[in-house]
Amino acid sequence: GVVAALFGAIEFLGATSGGGDPLQPLAHLAPGKVPVSTALPFHQVRNVAELEAALSNPGKPVMLDFYADWCVSCKEMERFTFSDPDIQRRMSAALLLKADVTRNSAEERELLRRFKLFGPPGTVFFDAQGRELHALRVIGFQSSERFGRTLSAAGL
Repeated sequence: GVVAALFGAIEFLGATSGGGDPLQPLAHLAPGKVPVSTALPFHQVRNVAELEAALSNPGKPVMLDFYADWCVSCKEMERFTFSDPDIQRRMSAALLLKADVTRNSAEERELLRRFKLFGPPGTVFFDAQGRELHALRVIGFQSSERFGRTLSAAGL
């Protein structure tokens, strides 16, 4: 119980002091600390119309990543999977779309419903003609090794 209370206090302190990473709630307080970044060119889609426009004629494979600031597994995907150099190299061959559903707005809920997703994290793949590759959906966290196999199946 004491350990759980201490952990909760650290998470609370991190959140109230401006931290945004539940995996390292106090990391933003360390001097010279640079946040982890995927450095990949994700294009934001805010609603179904923007998604449909992006999928109308992509000309290359498409990956749509559902993300939210409060989603711990999303942060894990960014830190441990999307930051892997091999994964980044392979993902750079695709049109990368990100649906940030942090606010849970009506448009964001509609995007989730479009793919029958309860919430993030979720990754949906499409071929170069914009058709979904249903068998390749990723729900939840995948290690870089496992995600690499998914990318291979998607042709990346």
